[in-house]
Amino acid sequence: MLATLADAAFNRSDWLFEIKWDGYRAIAEVGPRGVELYSRSQISFNAAYPAIVKSLRQLDRRAILDGEIVVLDDRGRSRFQLLQKYRKHGTGTLVYYVFDLLEVDGRDLRNEPLHFRQQELKSLIRGLPGIALSEGVAERGIEFFGAAVDLGLEGIIAKDANSPYREGRRSRYWLKIKTHNRQEAVIGGFTAPRGSRAHLGALVLGVYDGPDLVYIGHTGGGSSDKDLADLRQRLDPLIQKPCPFRQRPKVNAPVQWVSPQLVCEVSFQEWSEGGRMRQPIFVGLREDKPAVSVHRERPVVPDRIDA
Repeated sequence: MLATLADAAFNRSDWLFEIKWDGYRAIAEVGPRGVELYSRSQISFNAAYPAIVKSLRQLDRRAILDGEIVVLDDRGRSRFQLLQKYRKHGTGTLVYYVFDLLEVDGRDLRNEPLHFRQQELKSLIRGLPGIALSEGVAERGIEFFGAAVDLGLEGIIAKDANSPYREGRRSRYWLKIKTHNRQEAVIGGFTAPRGSRAHLGALVLGVYDGPDLVYIGHTGGGSSDKDLADLRQRLDPLIQKPCPFRQRPKVNAPVQWVSPQLVCEVSFQEWSEGGRMRQPIFVGLREDKPAVSVHRERPVVPDRIDA
């Protein structure tokens, strides 16, 4: 189940408000044959996060859980960049924050209300190291969002406490409200480095509009020479002659086009009238998202939401 972007925080009875974790969304299937931890696009996380797999093995129950793999900083805040570094160096506080329970011991819970599923989930995971329930507050979404802003968090998730779980669907039972603009983007090309910068210059970014890749802007990629080198190593095998965009972007430097397979996360100030991101900043690569699933997010108005 996926959340729909909303344009503002709100208060509402029978709704729950949780932290929007800045990590990798992950499903965990636990059963007699072991644990399978994987992304929405079916990419296995077992080898990358063995500590989570080891902890889930202690359940000794059959269950399917939904949650987010994160790495926390010293203030308990999840940071996507820390998660990227953890995959390379294994340092940081790794946590699997779970927020939903789809099945337990062969019993399908997806049509049960969210508040019931979370109560079952809280009891199920109690005492498991590195596994935590993503808890929030009821009704007071505006206050909770204000606290998220003060703490420098990515945002909050609002959920209808009586809602079912709709697998694979983007639903308005779940809404995400961001403290600043973030957008997933597909890398369609890159420019050569300039000055003292090494390995590559700017990433040329797009989103899908139906079957077409549409240009939304360009940004520098990576925060260090090592990050840039790693990114260039990922891009080189994807180099191609044809431009992958529906219309060839106007970029102020020669572009090396690539097959549109890599997805990154970008923060930015605002959208221009022409559909470009203003002042985009590269956050990191997303290992858990297929490129064809990346579209421009357009917020809905909470007061007009029908699930």
